[in-house]
Amino acid sequence: MAFSITSSDLKLLKKKGITEDQLIKQIEQFKKGFPFINLKQAATPNKGILQLNKEDLEDLVNWFNENKDHYSIVKFVPASGAASRMFKDLFAFMEKYDSNSIAFSNEELENPNSVAYFFKHIREFAFYPDLQKTIMQAGFDIDQLLLQNDYHTILRYLLTDKGLNYGALPKALLRFHKYPDGNRLALEEHLVEAAHYSFNKDHIARVHFTNSPEHKKAFLEAIENVLPKYEALFKVKFEIEFSEQKPSTDTLAVDLNNEPFRNEDGTLLFRPGGHGALIENLNELEEEIIFIKNIDNIVPDKLRDTTYTYKMAIGGLLIKMQMLTFEFLEKLDDGNLSMRELDAMAKSVEKFLMIEIPAAYYGYDEMEKIDFLFTKLNRPIRVCGMVKNEGEPGGGPFWVENEDGEVSLQIVESSQIDQSNPKQTAIVEKATHFNPVDLVCSIYDFKGNKFDLTQFVDPQTGFISYKSKDGRDLKALELPGLWNGAMANWITIFVETPIITFNPVKTVNDLLRPQHQA
Repeated sequence: MAFSITSSDLKLLKKKGITEDQLIKQIEQFKKGFPFINLKQAATPNKGILQLNKEDLEDLVNWFNENKDHYSIVKFVPASGAASRMFKDLFAFMEKYDSNSIAFSNEELENPNSVAYFFKHIREFAFYPDLQKTIMQAGFDIDQLLLQNDYHTILRYLLTDKGLNYGALPKALLRFHKYPDGNRLALEEHLVEAAHYSFNKDHIARVHFTNSPEHKKAFLEAIENVLPKYEALFKVKFEIEFSEQKPSTDTLAVDLNNEPFRNEDGTLLFRPGGHGALIENLNELEEEIIFIKNIDNIVPDKLRDTTYTYKMAIGGLLIKMQMLTFEFLEKLDDGNLSMRELDAMAKSVEKFLMIEIPAAYYGYDEMEKIDFLFTKLNRPIRVCGMVKNEGEPGGGPFWVENEDGEVSLQIVESSQIDQSNPKQTAIVEKATHFNPVDLVCSIYDFKGNKFDLTQFVDPQTGFISYKSKDGRDLKALELPGLWNGAMANWITIFVETPIITFNPVKTVNDLLRPQHQA
């Protein structure tokens, strides 16, 4: 080992469940870096993205509703991150300015991304009644504060523990939408969605939230407060599960010389490994069908019908493709197939499952073809909704070639692409769709055994970012993203879904968009 490891380091490693070997591998990864993804072409409706017509849509929704009772289903919602980035501009404003020294210009007041716009429309937020009440209990009047341009006081009661503490809470516990019978938290909207498409024949709707230990109590209290209301409203019984990101998925930070970064007290600095760490949480689920959707990608009831339709459609497509895959695997497992049957199967695999069959396949002998197809088919399956690119940030669908020359469909983030390579950027410019994180997954094999999802991760798809702590620069290691490298070796099928199904809340002002105004 290139650095000296102390007894305190060993204790910390043991507590986190990280081995010395893992530590060494992480340091080596910092030294050699990660290779860029090799894009072959953008996935488009003509090549890699399935477009559904009205008849297809109806067929798949019906297929889902007719077959879903044979499966256990869960809605998996990554919800552990704090909402602090939502309020980044408000924090900066609060720290930079004194209470009474602000006069917003007309241009600022009309800019939907500005702090001025936030205050101009503050009464339209679903959290406004809570904020008004909190400020009143503290002896102030929010209308008077607004008249006095005392925005600093308002923000203290919104963002800090003097009031609602929204700057430290997860998005799940923020009020997103207004309703006559009570304004809803983000997590409530996911319960409503689950009651419409992820319930079983016994009308049990399962939802799994990831959360942080410090927020667990608040999650439980929020769930306890709202569950009776929605169980009565939708005639379902909710089963809510929680899990935390495992400490064993934390990654070591290093300095700019790739030496372990130590805190001021001498301890090694570990950081969360990013959402890719959640593949471990996903791996512990027992359900056969798993819907995945981010905590902030929700809409009020008035816009939800399209979301439900497409969720059920991609669920129906998953069930159909799983049945087809299992049928093929059972035949391959028997091994009694002619060359003609194997070639016909290969063409179906390429057409329906979006698995590229190399030209070399047609030169294989019978056993080689069986082995090839069996290996390609005996994997977890995911169907991913993709929306037309309208300038939103996020990863996108591409055909990617790996170091072995195999070409497959992947969701690729911009950080994985060599932006200095004109050929690669030219491919990106031809991309028509991007990833809204709208997935449905199958994690069992054709014999009913659960896959070990950690075996289908591409470890070379992580990335290194630059941060700072205590005034010192550091490098952080991000694990392969949950829907990027962590699922790189899954069977992947892309389906075009309408842009209305994608309504993320990245900044607080996004809640003022028409899609979020009930």
